[in-house]
Amino acid sequence: MSILKQRATRLSNSSYIPDIASYIGLSAISLLGFFIAILVSLFFKQTAEAQISTYPLGSSLSITADEAYRFVLAALILIYGAAAVYSFWGEERRKQFLSRVPFRFVIGLALALWDILGTKLLLLPQPFFPGPSRIIESFLMEGDYIFQNTLYSLRLFTVGFTLGVAFGVGTGILIGWFPKVYYWVYPVLKITGVIPAVAWMPFALTLLPTPFWAATFLIVICAWFPVAFLTAQGIASTPKINFEVAQTLGAKTPYLVLHVAIPHAMPQIFTGISSANGFAFTTLVMSEMLGQPGGLGYYINASKVWSAYYKVFAAIIVMAVLFSAIMKMIGAIQSRVLRWQRGLVK
Repeated sequence: MSILKQRATRLSNSSYIPDIASYIGLSAISLLGFFIAILVSLFFKQTAEAQISTYPLGSSLSITADEAYRFVLAALILIYGAAAVYSFWGEERRKQFLSRVPFRFVIGLALALWDILGTKLLLLPQPFFPGPSRIIESFLMEGDYIFQNTLYSLRLFTVGFTLGVAFGVGTGILIGWFPKVYYWVYPVLKITGVIPAVAWMPFALTLLPTPFWAATFLIVICAWFPVAFLTAQGIASTPKINFEVAQTLGAKTPYLVLHVAIPHAMPQIFTGISSANGFAFTTLVMSEMLGQPGGLGYYINASKVWSAYYKVFAAIIVMAVLFSAIMKMIGAIQSRVLRWQRGLVK
C-alpha cells in the first residue's frame, strides 16, 4: 500500500501528463477494491441465517437488498471510471484524482470486510452494526418516506441558514463600521454567541407559533454568531489607507462600505459561513430529534425507538451526502466570489 501511495503521489505531483499505461494502471487499482467488494457479495457464502426479502422495482421487476448493494458498487465503479477518463485531460483534475487512488482502494476493501462481518457471518453486534446491504434495504423499504424527511430537513435548513447568514452579515457590518453599535451590540454578541443554540429551545417552543419556526430560530441563532463575529473583524480590519484613497477620489460612506470594507471582509465572511454551516447542520438534527414532525433527525429518533439501526445508518449516509453537497456549493460560491485570490493563496 505504501508503494502504491508513493507512486500515486509521484505522478500526481508531476507537471506533465503520465503515460497512458501508468494512468490506466492506477485507475484500475482505484476501482479494484469495489470489484473485490462485488465478488465478496456474489461468492462469499452466507453462513449466518438472514431473511432475504424481495422488493418491487417498477411494474414487472424485483430486487433484493444484496442485488441493490451490488448495483450501488457497480454505480461507484462507473462514476469513478468516468472521473478517471475526465481527469486525464486536465492537469489539476489528474493530480486530484491520482492523489485519492489509495483511499478509494481501501474504501472498497473496507466495504468487502464490512459485508463479510456484518452480513455474511453476522459477527458484528446486531442490530447495532448491520451490513451494507441491510442499510441499502432501508431505501427499498421506505425510500419515499426517507425522501420526504430529507426534503423537510432541506427546507428547514435552507430557511434557517439563509436568515442566519443574512442577519450575521448585517450585524457584522454594523458592528465593524459604527463604533456606537460596537459598544452596545458586540458584548451581547460575545455573551449570547457561546451559548449552545439548543439551550434556547424551551423559549423557542413557547414563544414561536410552530415547531418549524422554533427550529428555524435555533438555526438562525447558531449561524448568526460566527458570521457576525468574523464579518465584524473583517470590516474593522480594513486598512485606513484604502478608505483614504477612495475618499480622495470622492467616495462617500455608502461606497466605502459596499466597495471597500465589504470586499476586504469577504474572506472572513466566507470563513464564518463555512463554520456556521457545520453548527447549523448539527442544530438542525438535534432540533428535529427533540420536537419536529419530520426531518432526518426525526427519522433517526423514530428508527432508534424500534431498534431499526439499519435505518439510522441510512439517514446518516443521507446526512453525509447532503452536508458534503452543501459544503461543495459554498466552496464553489466562495471560489467564484474570491476568484481574485487565485495565485495568491495556495
